[in-house]
Amino acid sequence: MAIPISWIIFIGIAVVSYIVQASLQSKFKKYSKMPLPGGMTGRDVALKMLHDNGIYDVQVTHTPGMLTDHYNPANKTVNLSEGVYSSCSVAAAAVAAHECGHAVQHAKAYAPLKMRSALVPVVQFSSSIVTWVLLGGMLLINTFPQLMLAGIILFAMTTLFSIVTLPVEVNASRRALVWLSSAGITNFSNHRYAEDALRSAAYTYVVAALGSLATLIYYVLIFMGRRE
Repeated sequence: MAIPISWIIFIGIAVVSYIVQASLQSKFKKYSKMPLPGGMTGRDVALKMLHDNGIYDVQVTHTPGMLTDHYNPANKTVNLSEGVYSSCSVAAAAVAAHECGHAVQHAKAYAPLKMRSALVPVVQFSSSIVTWVLLGGMLLINTFPQLMLAGIILFAMTTLFSIVTLPVEVNASRRALVWLSSAGITNFSNHRYAEDALRSAAYTYVVAALGSLATLIYYVLIFMGRRE
């Protein structure tokens, strides 16, 4: 029996996602062992980038876990993971600068970031019920197709969020890399490693967006009666 195309796509995306995540963790571990000239920790790098961009109302704090770094526009905090906050390495500098790139976006009212922030409450709501709506929709596809359509619309919000996230992340990395070089945090011998680390991180968002889009298309095909 032939394997449905949709299964092949999902399996392919899952495999690629695993490879990308494994590559990111491997590179982060590798570049975390490369000391940063000057002795600046991730926290120091974050504060300097913020201040160099005229931002003084954003706090830099630490958060548990590995690669859990993020910028929270709601309370204006750059949250650095344990392996970044107090680490003096190329990887820590790259990650810290990237998260501060989001703070710079916020300060400059970067349009894609504003759109992503506006989608957060919508996505939080849809994510809490979309699984059950889609499940009920597939079970009642022939008697109550409107439920399936509602599930597709809800899932489309998460897909839109994933797609909007791409330019936000890429732009934050670009801002980070330009600043790291111009501020002298990285040099000709280690800048390419910071660039490689952030590029690997960006790939995870690309895979996530493709996976979400493929899943959305699959649900649309079910709704249209074109199940593989």
